[in-house]
Amino acid sequence: MNANLFSRLFDTVTDPDRLAIETADGGRISYGNLIERSGRLANYLAARGVKVGDRVAVQAEKSVQALVLYLATVRAGAVYLPLNTAYTLNELDYFIGDAEPALVVCDPARLEGVSALAGKVGAVVETLDAAGGGTLSVGAARCDADFSTVQRSPDDLAAILYTSGTTGRSKGAMLSHDNLASNSLTLVDYWRFTDKDVLIHALPIYHTHGLFVASNVVLFARAAMIFLPKFDPNQVIDLMARATVLMGVPTFYTRLLQNPRLDRETTARMRLFVSGSAPLLADTHREWAARTGHAVLERYGMTETNMNTSNPYDGDRVPGAVGLPLPGVTVRVTEPETGKVLPADEIGVIEVKGPNVFKGYWRMPEKTRTEFRDDGFFITGDLGKIDGRGYVHILGRGKDLVISGGFNVYPKEVESEIDAMPGVVESAVIGVPHADFGEGVTAVVVADKAAGLTEDRVIKALDGRLAKFKMPKRVLFVDTLPRNTMGKIQKNVLRDSYAELYVKAQ
Repeated sequence: MNANLFSRLFDTVTDPDRLAIETADGGRISYGNLIERSGRLANYLAARGVKVGDRVAVQAEKSVQALVLYLATVRAGAVYLPLNTAYTLNELDYFIGDAEPALVVCDPARLEGVSALAGKVGAVVETLDAAGGGTLSVGAARCDADFSTVQRSPDDLAAILYTSGTTGRSKGAMLSHDNLASNSLTLVDYWRFTDKDVLIHALPIYHTHGLFVASNVVLFARAAMIFLPKFDPNQVIDLMARATVLMGVPTFYTRLLQNPRLDRETTARMRLFVSGSAPLLADTHREWAARTGHAVLERYGMTETNMNTSNPYDGDRVPGAVGLPLPGVTVRVTEPETGKVLPADEIGVIEVKGPNVFKGYWRMPEKTRTEFRDDGFFITGDLGKIDGRGYVHILGRGKDLVISGGFNVYPKEVESEIDAMPGVVESAVIGVPHADFGEGVTAVVVADKAAGLTEDRVIKALDGRLAKFKMPKRVLFVDTLPRNTMGKIQKNVLRDSYAELYVKAQ
């Protein structure tokens, strides 16, 4: 059997006329169309010199053709490397230099700059625009649709995704055909996907969530997706009348809740709302349930592992928790320094093991070794706990841990108290250099201006609810918190912004 992800997705298609993708402008692409288009593109990749194991780097706007390029790349036995469309040429210089792709695909507007970078590693450059046009599509249209899918083994690489790089160099996570296939098949079963499902696909496809979770799960289930170029609340609400599933980031749900059209009637046909990529506030979870009658299903994954845990389809979807380990995935919490496994409800670093876990970091063997325990568990760097019922709770990144006066302060604990205050929209707690305490616990808060919150009021409200060493030394108010494209709060940006806060105060 061919373990190539493409073969596992498409070799058993029995109805090639079945709808796979509907576009925002009404275009309809069948499973047979995807097989044909991927064949043409795979032939064109080969004609442009892409060989088995070569990297294909792609920085292009979301389009059906961009998704087909992903399928064609793995079908040809090459390694797909999606790049965030927000990356600058300076950032691309690192990724292209590190990955040394054989082919780089970019938006036509960036051709000149990208060509200069690609030239350094001898890569060929093709263009692909938001409408699916460009030299790549023109070349593929001249190629034959028949293509013999390249034989791959389960451990062969299918993709490299670079981590967000909030500290230090971004690392290329190497994902195998089996990493991707096994995780998607598990989710099809766990989330009860069938060929009757229609997914509203409003996520970007340069990231695990939109590319691997949303797209692969739909295709494995022989379901359909409505492929949107971006998230638009009104459009999403309109589409709920003929869709069954939405996968989103917390921002999707907070923005939908701001829309007065969202209610039980507009969501009546939907069966599942999934949230991930960043923590969903417990208040958002509860408000969504009250407005729609649906409980958002929150799950936990990362670039290196795909999905690790999920709240159950049937059973309690606990606000503030990311659920139970997925079938085949083992999750434990350990002491960061010793690796000692901790009992229920004790906070430590989350470690995972399973067929979903990546093969290591691209060209970083030493870094790879330090991130795995001797028994094969991957050290995620996320702080959390497992409660008495087995539900996993994420409390922040290890690098976000605040050590103040020698005591460990877990930001999530302080944030939860602040977020519960009337008038608070959201908060982020960080550690900022402090001469006396090493790090000063610092809260950065977005608040409803009408609430009249002040620094003194917040600190007084926390008094008696938190140990003294956990109390913020300062509470700062901002209009918005900095986020990356997947909605995660960038605490590194906040730490940089307020690095001199206590220097000035002393």
